[in-house]
Parts: sequence; C-alpha cells; structure tokens
Amino acid sequence: AFAFVLPTNLGLALILIVAVAFFPIRGGEPHLPMEAVQILWINLVAAVALALPLGLEAMEPNIMSRPPRRPDAPILSRFVITRTIIVAVLMAAGAIGLFLGQTVPAGRATGGADTDAEAQTQAVTTVIMFQIFYLLNCRSLQDSILKVGLWSNPWIYAGIGAVLIFHSAFIYLPFMNAIFGSAPLSLQAWLEAIAVGFLIMPLIAVEKWWRRRRHAPEA
Repeated sequence: AFAFVLPTNLGLALILIVAVAFFPIRGGEPHLPMEAVQILWINLVAAVALALPLGLEAMEPNIMSRPPRRPDAPILSRFVITRTIIVAVLMAAGAIGLFLGQTVPAGRATGGADTDAEAQTQAVTTVIMFQIFYLLNCRSLQDSILKVGLWSNPWIYAGIGAVLIFHSAFIYLPFMNAIFGSAPLSLQAWLEAIAVGFLIMPLIAVEKWWRRRRHAPEA
C-alpha cells in the first residue's frame, strides 16, 4: 500500500513546489498546474477508489518462503523510497509537461481563463491515468501483471471503472466544472494524458525484471 499511496502524494507535492518556485506570478498568485480543490479531488476520489481494491489483493505465492522481516528494519525500505521518488518525479514531470504544453505554446504564452482550466484539467487527468496504470503494477511488488493474473482481483477493475466515471463527471458536467474549475477535454487531450500515464508500465516492468534478476540464486 505504501508503494502505491506515497508516490502520488509526493508527486502532487513536487508539482506544487515546482510551480511555486519557477512558474510566473499572475494577479499576485502563482500560476499552478492544478488548484488545491483539484488536488483534493484526486485524493478523495482516485486515491480512495484505487487504494481500497488494492487491499483486497491476494498474498503473493512465495510470501511464506521469504525471510522474516527484521524487528529493527525501517518501515520504509530503500526499495520503497527509491520507487516512490522515481514514480513521483515521473508523474510530476508528465503532469507539468502537458500543462505547459497547453499554456506556453507560441502565441499563447499569456494563456487565459479557458486555457488554464483546460490545461489544469489535463494535468489532473494525467495524474489520474498515472495512478490507474501504476495501480496495476502495484498488485505485486515482484511479479508482472500477467503472472499475478489479469482477473484474479476483479475489484481492481471495479475501482478503475468508478474512477473513470467520476472523473468524466469532473470533466464534462457543468456543475462539476463550476465547483472544481475543470473544463471539457478533447479526445487528443485524453490520449495525451493516457500516453503519459502509460509510461509507468514499461518503467516498473523493467525495474521488477532487474530486481528479480539481481536476487535470483546463481546456478
């Protein structure tokens, strides 16, 4: 659970830190890739709906063959810390990159209310997509999705479906736009957010392969 929840929180913090430190000030306030109420949306909807099904995941098959945890071992292992930093940085970079791609192209450097709302909505959507793909990788800290079993925990897909439904309302329902400052997205914006979020899949797959090979017993 730590490996899933921590990167999201750190990634959101990095997004705000970068924006406050380096983005221009407009009207006395920093130009943020997402507003506080939009971060609240991510934490309340995505984090809960995705993290709870992960708690229903079956224990890994080889868990009983692992050595017992040392009593003095830290709660956050070096692996969890490293994974958290890598995932958080990639998530923050993807969200910020798409936000800037909407607000700082040639001729639109000053942006505008509509442009900012669309860009912030795409940034939030990128984080949501990132969480969804990362959730699939967190079903096992060692094995691939195929080895774990695509349908061994159907609650995972129920959670993903719920998030997509709620987030579609966040994007397209006018009263949700008024509450959260979101805006409708084009198909291209959706595809860009999905593509950036998907980047975590091959990255974690390579990391798992490397750790399995590193700890595999010699012949």
